[in-house]
Amino acid sequence: MLLNVTSTAELPAVAAEIISYSANSRIFLFYGDMGAGKTTLIKSLCEYLGTAEPVTSPTFSIVNEYIGSKNRIFHFDFYRLKNESEALDMGYEEYFYADAYCFIEWPEKIPNLLPDHYVKIEIQVTGNHSRQILIEKI
Repeated sequence: MLLNVTSTAELPAVAAEIISYSANSRIFLFYGDMGAGKTTLIKSLCEYLGTAEPVTSPTFSIVNEYIGSKNRIFHFDFYRLKNESEALDMGYEEYFYADAYCFIEWPEKIPNLLPDHYVKIEIQVTGNHSRQILIEKI
């Protein structure tokens, strides 16, 4: 699925499309350059899933947990990981296989730890406020 977004005002509808498209998938990998809008899209996804608390980037904490209306949500930012063993040390498996939503920024930092099935989301900057979002079930 390919979506073209020209404004952040479109993100609630984009979030609804992504969740609908993903069906029962709970693991989402976000790819894109720094500043492409990964965290901004994840905020919209969390809001769509019913979080009441503010969603912030887990850049320094590595993982933030939120409570949605029906599920727990884990938001990961692996940008600062030096190697995959840091993800192993934090017990990533307990999160990934907890039947919670997992939104993972910078999954390229843990290539050997990724599950076999997930939703891949690639965000490409196409203008000051526009993005092309490619969503693919793997």
